[in-house]
Amino acid sequence: QVQLVESGGGSVQAGGSMRLSCVASTSAFNRYYMAWFRQAPGKERESVTEISWNGDITYSASSVKGRFSMSRDNAENTVYLQMNNLKPEDTAVYYCAARGSTYGQWIYWGQGTQVTVSS
Repeated sequence: QVQLVESGGGSVQAGGSMRLSCVASTSAFNRYYMAWFRQAPGKERESVTEISWNGDITYSASSVKGRFSMSRDNAENTVYLQMNNLKPEDTAVYYCAARGSTYGQWIYWGQGTQVTVSS
């Protein structure tokens, strides 16, 4: 069982920046693919960006390319989501997810952190 704990959410004005963190409770963190998802009110959850065990970005949603970047620190069991030039449509609950394989379902999820962008 892997526990994921997100932090760093909050409120920001449009054009601002924010960094989210997700810490995983596993000694095998470097074997997990990681991802950030988000769910806006009234919308389905969507994948924002995904990263392989060795730090390669394997997916990035077109809506965030050039503005968001994901990274990981395997020594700290942590992934980050740096969000720049935030827009009101980025308002959502952001979730961290993990899986132990290249493909397949995301098995472990964090509790989510709220990001609110005001215009």
